[in-house]
Amino acid sequence: MSRLAATVLVLLLFTVPVQAASTSGRPAKSLADTVVAVDVGHSLKRSGATSARGVPEYRFNLELARLVVAELHAAGLLRAFLLDEAGADIPPAGRATLANRKKADLLVSIHHDSVQPHYLATWPFEGRQRKYCDRFSGYSLFFSAKNPASAASIALGKSLGESLRSAGFTPTAHHAEPIPGEGRELIDPERGLYRYDGLAVLSRAKMPAVLVEAGVIVNRDEETSLTDPARRERMARAIAQGVANHAAAIRP
Repeated sequence: MSRLAATVLVLLLFTVPVQAASTSGRPAKSLADTVVAVDVGHSLKRSGATSARGVPEYRFNLELARLVVAELHAAGLLRAFLLDEAGADIPPAGRATLANRKKADLLVSIHHDSVQPHYLATWPFEGRQRKYCDRFSGYSLFFSAKNPASAASIALGKSLGESLRSAGFTPTAHHAEPIPGEGRELIDPERGLYRYDGLAVLSRAKMPAVLVEAGVIVNRDEETSLTDPARRERMARAIAQGVANHAAAIRP
């Protein structure tokens, strides 16, 4: 290579901007410019599971999701938003479509967990027989291999799991049990990350997406814990930190 050619190459290296790319194939963004859609699982009309004390899952989801958005803002992800705060009856695929339309860079769907029906027993609470199961507890995380950014979804899930574990939370393994309704592939037992291709909110999203089951609300002790404001804030902070850590790892 001639001296002139070498000089031109050096100038190009130092003057041509290099665009960093995320693991999803999209250009990486700063934290402040990263758009995070926080999905409130279920709706007022279709409220999901029912807790051991008769509280609809949707109420748990909304309270935690609001806190997650606030903690994301505090962590520098200023463009984080609730996907549907009004509780409209939007199907899972429609939620993914809405996140796509809003050009979200990441999607986190907030839920609370139950168990298979044959594990449920009954107990009297406030004059009614309620269903419960104290056998299982803990959080779980799900990604879909059908998501076009599945590798980045796994990375996001691992970041969330690491943050939750560091905050003192423990994952549950009961979704891996080889029984009807379960049998999910637990790809990271330590972090509680499962593969579940049948979740439309994950598979139809164009961006990295993870569904969070924050805890088992049919477990009577865990239900009580999940309603504690300090505990809820700690989990919201851990979720937000996991998202922020993932976003920071792929930014320029």
